[in-house]
Amino acid sequence: MKKTGLILAALMLLICPNMKMTAQDKTIEIRIIQTSDVHGCFFPYDFIDRKPAEGSLARVSSYIKRLRNAYGDNLLLFDNGDILQGQPTCYYCNYVKPELPNVAASVINYLGYNAQTVGNHDIETGHAVYDKWISEVKCPMLGANITDTRTGKPYLKPYEIFVCDGVRVAVIGMITPAIPNWLNKQLWEGLRFENMTESAKQWIEQVKAKEHPDVIIGLFHSGRDGGITTGSYAENATLSIAKNIPGFDIILYGHDHKSNKESVTCIDGSKVLCLNPSSNANYVCDATIRLNICNGKVTGKTITGDVCDIRKETVDEDFMSHFKNDIDSVQAFVNRKIGTFRHSIHTRDSYFGNSAFCDFIHELQLKITGAEISFNAPLSFDTSINAGDVTVGDMFNLYKYENQIYVIRMTGKEIHDYLEMSYSLWSNTMTSPDDHIMLLEKNGNGRNGYGFKNLAFNFDSASGIDYEVDVTKPNGSKIKILRMSDGTPFDENKWYTVAMNSYRGNGGGELLTKGAGIPHNSISSRIIYESERDQRYYLTKEIEKAGNVDPQPGNNWRFVPEEWTVPAIKRDKKLLFETNK
Repeated sequence: MKKTGLILAALMLLICPNMKMTAQDKTIEIRIIQTSDVHGCFFPYDFIDRKPAEGSLARVSSYIKRLRNAYGDNLLLFDNGDILQGQPTCYYCNYVKPELPNVAASVINYLGYNAQTVGNHDIETGHAVYDKWISEVKCPMLGANITDTRTGKPYLKPYEIFVCDGVRVAVIGMITPAIPNWLNKQLWEGLRFENMTESAKQWIEQVKAKEHPDVIIGLFHSGRDGGITTGSYAENATLSIAKNIPGFDIILYGHDHKSNKESVTCIDGSKVLCLNPSSNANYVCDATIRLNICNGKVTGKTITGDVCDIRKETVDEDFMSHFKNDIDSVQAFVNRKIGTFRHSIHTRDSYFGNSAFCDFIHELQLKITGAEISFNAPLSFDTSINAGDVTVGDMFNLYKYENQIYVIRMTGKEIHDYLEMSYSLWSNTMTSPDDHIMLLEKNGNGRNGYGFKNLAFNFDSASGIDYEVDVTKPNGSKIKILRMSDGTPFDENKWYTVAMNSYRGNGGGELLTKGAGIPHNSISSRIIYESERDQRYYLTKEIEKAGNVDPQPGNNWRFVPEEWTVPAIKRDKKLLFETNK
C-alpha cells in the first residue's frame, strides 16, 4: 500500500498541469494599481481656483484601502512621476517652506506606495528639491535610464523585485530622455538621460538573468508615442518598447496625460498590456495578474486591466485628518491678497489676436530684461484672472509653471521663422471665407467637441514688433513683420535680444530648433540672461508693487485679411468657448 501510494503521488505530480486542483497546484492573484502625473492633486480641493476637485490622492486612498483589505501584500501600488509641480501645495513645499518634509513624499509614504519613478516636472524643481524629496520617500525610487555622470552608474535604482506569495515581480522604472530639450542644465547637472529603448533592452536582459522574475512590469514616465524624436532618442517610447523589446508583461506609463488601455503584440508574439491613467489623480490604472503555480513554477499567466475613474470615490477622511496642518498652511498661503485687477483677463483671447493676458506677461519680460522682443504663449487652454482682488492662488492661473526668464540672441530671420512655426501650430490655412481660422480637431477640449490640434502652450506670439499673420498663405509664408513697435525698421539680417521662458529657451516645443533653425547644441551659447527666480515670482512682485493693475492688449499683431478673419474668429471663438444649446 505504501509503495502504491508513492506511485500514485508521483503520477499526480506528472499530470498536475492538467488537474484543476491538487495540494501542489494553486492560483495566485496580484493586484497592481498605478497613478501618474498627479501634479500636486493630493487633496480634493483646487487651491488655484479655490473650489472642490474631482480626483485627488484622498480618493485614491479610499480605493487602495478597500483593495488592501482583500489583497493584503498581494497589492502593489506604483506612481509614475510628475508629482512635484502643479498645485500651490507643491510650490509651498518646494520653495516657500523647503525645510519642512515635502508633502509629496508624505502622501506617498502614507498611502504605502511600493515604488515610484521621477518625471520631467520633478526634475524641473532642481536638485535641492527633488534630491530631498527622494530621500524622504520610503519606497524605492526607480530610474534605470538616469546615469550619474560622475560614476557612470545609475543615479537611482534601476529596478525593484517584489515577492508576492512566492511570485517574483520585477519593476523597471524609466523616464523620458528629452529633458535636456526643456530644462536648464543646472536643474539636471550631473545626470545623463539614456535612450529608453536601449536601456529597456539592457535592463530586461539583466533582470531576467540575475533575478529570474515571474512577472516583469515597466513603469515609464514616457508617453505612448510621438513628441520630440531625434537620432538618439524618442520622447514618448512606450509603444515602441512594448512592440520591440520582449519580456514585459505589462507597461504602466504616463507623461502625455492621455488615458489609454491597449494590448500590444511584441515581436516575439507575446501580448503586453499598456495602461495610462491620464493626470491629476482622476483615474488610476488597475490590473490583475493571475498565475497558475504547479510545484513552485508558473504554468499559466493571465493579465487583465483597465483605467478606472475614481472621481466618485469617497474621500478618505483619515487621510484628510492626517494632512490637516498641511492643508491649512497652503490655504493661508494661496489666500493672501497681493493686488487688484481693474478688469478680467482671459487666455482664450490669446488665440485670436492681442490679449491683455498674454501681453501683461510680455510687458513684464521686456521690463525685467530690457530685451527688444518677447515671446510668450498661454500656458493654460482656458483660464481667467477675474476683476477684483488678486491672491497668490490666482498667480498659478496667470503663470502655470515654474519657468525662469531667458534672453537669447536671435537674428531677424530666425525670429521670423520661429513665428512661422508657432502660428502654423494653431492657425489654419483658409481657402474660403467659411473655413476655420484655427487649426482644430474634433474630440478636443473645447465646449462643443472641438479643440486645438496642437498644444496651446506652444502657441507663441511676440511683443516688441508689429506684424501680420495672413491666414490665406501656406505655412512658412504667413508672417509679415512690418516694423519694430517703436517705429524703427525690422531687419532680418540684424541680431536682436529676445525674452522667453526657460522651457522655450532650452528648446521646448522645438520652436528654436525646428522653427528658427538653431542647432540644439548651440542654444546655450545664445543665452545672455537667466533670471534668478521663476516667472511667477516676478509677476507676483510686480502686482504687489503696482497694487492696482490694469492689463491691456498691446495691439501689435493681427490676422489678415480682416474681411475673412474677423467673422472666422467670431465663429471659432464661439465653437471653442461657448456652449451651443
